Amino acid sequence: MPLTRDKIIGHDIERLAFRFTMLSDNEIVQCQISDAAMDDLAGMKGTETSARQAQFLLLRDTVERIASDLYDEAPRFKGFVVRIFTKHLGR
Repeated sequence: MPLTRDKIIGHDIERLAFRFTMLSDNEIVQCQISDAAMDDLAGMKGTETSARQAQFLLLRDTVERIASDLYDEAPRFKGFVVRIFTKHLGR
């Protein structure tokens, strides 16, 4: 079942990832995409931290589709986080 759009949390400087949530029915699913994966999708490198939210907004539909696909393939357990890395982009 596809996930649906929820909230933007923002850039996590410690994890070098952008965090957001999606919904599976009424359950919140934590998601994140690495900076490297987001840059790869955008066809660039080294995006400044201050520009990450704008970059996410441009790529949001694609990122959320990838997150939903990964969620459908993964074994689920309490606290499961969908993490998107560059290795997931060649699918």
